[in-house]
Amino acid sequence: MPYFPEIDRRSFLQTLATAGVTLPFAGCQTPVATPRGRLRYASVGAGGMAAFDIDNIVSSPKVDLIAVADVDLSRTQDVQEKHPQARIYQDWREMLETEQDNIDAVSVSTPDHMHAAVAMEAMQRGKHVYCQKPLAHELHDVRRLTEYGRRRGLVTQMGIQVHSERVYLEAVEVVRSGVIGKVKAAHLWSDKKWGAAGAPPSGKFTVPDDFDWDGWLGVAADRKFVGDTYYHPGNWRRRLDFGTGTFGDMGCHIFDPVFAALGLTAPIAVRSEGPAPDDWNWAINARIRYTFPPTPYTVPENIEFVWYDGDQKLPAEVLALVTEENPEPGMRPLPRIPEQGSIIIGTEGVLLLPHYRPLTLFPRAQFRDWTRPDLKSGHHWHEWVDACLGEGETSTPFDYAGPLTEAVLLGCVAVRFPDQTLEWDAPGMQFTNKPTANTYLRSEPREGWKVKGL
Repeated sequence: MPYFPEIDRRSFLQTLATAGVTLPFAGCQTPVATPRGRLRYASVGAGGMAAFDIDNIVSSPKVDLIAVADVDLSRTQDVQEKHPQARIYQDWREMLETEQDNIDAVSVSTPDHMHAAVAMEAMQRGKHVYCQKPLAHELHDVRRLTEYGRRRGLVTQMGIQVHSERVYLEAVEVVRSGVIGKVKAAHLWSDKKWGAAGAPPSGKFTVPDDFDWDGWLGVAADRKFVGDTYYHPGNWRRRLDFGTGTFGDMGCHIFDPVFAALGLTAPIAVRSEGPAPDDWNWAINARIRYTFPPTPYTVPENIEFVWYDGDQKLPAEVLALVTEENPEPGMRPLPRIPEQGSIIIGTEGVLLLPHYRPLTLFPRAQFRDWTRPDLKSGHHWHEWVDACLGEGETSTPFDYAGPLTEAVLLGCVAVRFPDQTLEWDAPGMQFTNKPTANTYLRSEPREGWKVKGL
């Protein structure tokens, strides 16, 4: 990082916030020359998952990182050191406006509540978009992003990177090839606990000089800053207005291979049998039941998916399907039940898929001679880069990621109505038997933060 004599770090960051851009010197607006066949890229977000996305996207030799925006300038230091040519902004809107003619594509790696506003603004400027999961905080916004991306013909990709890994590609291939027969049900889970209870802390708190609290709130209703960890940088996942709890955090990952393998459409009903959230936080220990219509890969009847998180346990009869009291001699040790994963139950067998690990088929003796398909992992981020440059297609475009995210977010609505079956009309985007539930499909953005098209 360049040395600025007689300017301490806080003063320097304040200068950045005022100027809007930096590196090599604040205020630099020199246009970037982009050779043919290169992707000019900007990131909204600098730390955490954003840093991971930046590293993976720029690892492609076809990418030039032009600019980065983050409301917390203290989180931009690493990206500045790695990419001194990149201009740094605190306001992503200013970045998109200033760099309009200098960038081709944008990644969105912010808290959930800002995904839709940033992604839509970028797409309306004609930029290709890589957006972290879930695609948006509200189901209505997911639908609008999906429709707009399709209408404009933009290259889109949702950040469920394991979708491109061999372990998930293999699960999709096994189910679709009929190895376990027609699917009857699926059970999916995560032991994460992205929830809490109780009101925000009281007292007086000072917003750090290098942090734009108003910009971090963005579309959300105004409220006071309550310390440096209650919301930012990670605990926003627990809060109703900013994150989507364990389910929204991990559901898009763990639903993905089952959703893809079965070619699912929208569910027709959803029911929560776990605790409801309080006024501020998502609850933990969710159990959510989905009813999906049949597909060519399932039995002819409606099929049930059940999601569990936190301390919720899979039923004994389901665990019995992936348990062997007397395995045959010579078999490798029985895999333990993973902390996160899915069990897919077919008419001819059962598939246990840990999150990010290889599958196992049961009964194991029945599948002793089964040969794993010869598949190779792809690079989820490079796939998007290449598609932006007209080379191939993405595997999780919004046309796929949108319906997947909608299904997940229906569960986030259902938890507000414990022990009630909500009937879902996907084309009409409404619950037909519980009108009050429809109020949670969309929220009104704060004054000054509304984005056209949402």
